[in-house]
Amino acid sequence: MTTKPVFSKSQYAYEEIKQRILADELHPGAALSQEGIAAELGVSTTPVREALKRLAAEGLMTLETHRDARVTELSFEEAQSLYEVRSHVDPLAAGWAAQRRTGADVEAIRRALDALDPLTGTSGIQALNAHRDFHRAVYRASHNEPMIGILDSLWDKADRYRQFTLRHRAGSASEDARVRGEHRALAEAVIGGQSGTAEEVMRGHIEQSLGRQAMEALRPGAAPAR
Repeated sequence: MTTKPVFSKSQYAYEEIKQRILADELHPGAALSQEGIAAELGVSTTPVREALKRLAAEGLMTLETHRDARVTELSFEEAQSLYEVRSHVDPLAAGWAAQRRTGADVEAIRRALDALDPLTGTSGIQALNAHRDFHRAVYRASHNEPMIGILDSLWDKADRYRQFTLRHRAGSASEDARVRGEHRALAEAVIGGQSGTAEEVMRGHIEQSLGRQAMEALRPGAAPAR
């Protein structure tokens, strides 16, 4: 029999608010009433306050004295920082994954690849989670715990910029085909032990990623996103 995890009230509030941010139900800049969300979740304001402090430490919320919390705004500077890190760390992780993957890693990558669909403007949190699961299966195959920790810690922030791009861009069949092909090529390179190819494919993938597109859209002087 499968048992569900038991969360503390603070953890419950944290998970609920975080999911709403990542699902884009709470947009960047949106104000959040501590009393209102506490009543909605059926808890007191204390666990909500603890949850908001934790989200603020992760950069997802902004807390101001004597004011309600606010979802952190997106910025060119943060998008650029995320892109700079990922453009170097992700290819390195993919290369090491090709060298160090185990049989269990190969199965995890194959399962995650089969569950993938290209992200679109109507993609929900499940599609984003499937995208995360695939990339996580790849970089966890590197078996480098500090690197895995870095990439895990970046993902929530990066998802907000993916959502931004998905909201404002016009998707296309050719774009979907490109992304699908890159994911498959990456999986094949890692599974086949082709370290250099895995790095190259991942580098190209990051260069054309939704996060990179968000960075360019948010660049000072860029035409406003529509």
